Amino acid sequence: MTGAVAGLVLSLGMIAPSVTAVAAVGYDFDSAASLQVAVNKHRQLNPAAYVPGQLVRVQGERLRTQAADAYKQFARAAKAAGVNVMPISGYRSFSEQASLYDSYVRQYGQATADTLAARPGYSEHQTGLAMDIGNASGTCALQACFATTPAGQWAAQHGWEHGFIIRYPAGAGATTGYTYEPWHLRYVGRAIAEDMHWTGISTLEEYFGLGAAPDYLP
Repeated sequence: MTGAVAGLVLSLGMIAPSVTAVAAVGYDFDSAASLQVAVNKHRQLNPAAYVPGQLVRVQGERLRTQAADAYKQFARAAKAAGVNVMPISGYRSFSEQASLYDSYVRQYGQATADTLAARPGYSEHQTGLAMDIGNASGTCALQACFATTPAGQWAAQHGWEHGFIIRYPAGAGATTGYTYEPWHLRYVGRAIAEDMHWTGISTLEEYFGLGAAPDYLP
């Protein structure tokens, strides 16, 4: 069932929304190079030091080709609506993620660091499919209040139209393992983003039928 059809059927009251309404059949969420790879605290990239084959620059940041093209369309659509969306952080290598994670551990301790940044090898940024965004003014950069800003509202309302989801939504920390990050966009492709939008599925863990990953495995 496509997202558009699902939305029509749901609006007519013919079926109730269900997290199992869209079976994620035929998607490769295991391979590091897949556009649908699911990365979380239970699912390390394989290989851990994976590097995407092709990265494209987007205003100083880098994304995989498909994600970069979609992001440019997303940003252009926002600008046409009077909203300036700025890229803050795209692809990060294993070593760059290690440096960031270690800095959080030094600042906050490991327990808190694990809710704020992924360990190296477990980061969506390493896939080249994730982009942290902000407002041109810098308002609420990398803070929960970003959700109330023009760029944050645009991402929540229109990101799915370009194949992006808010990867770490509000209230889903017990599933994703991370606090609310309204600025963190993950490219999954239009089909999945649309299905998740119309069915109300908020996390990739739910969509792919994976278990919750609140903490790293021992």
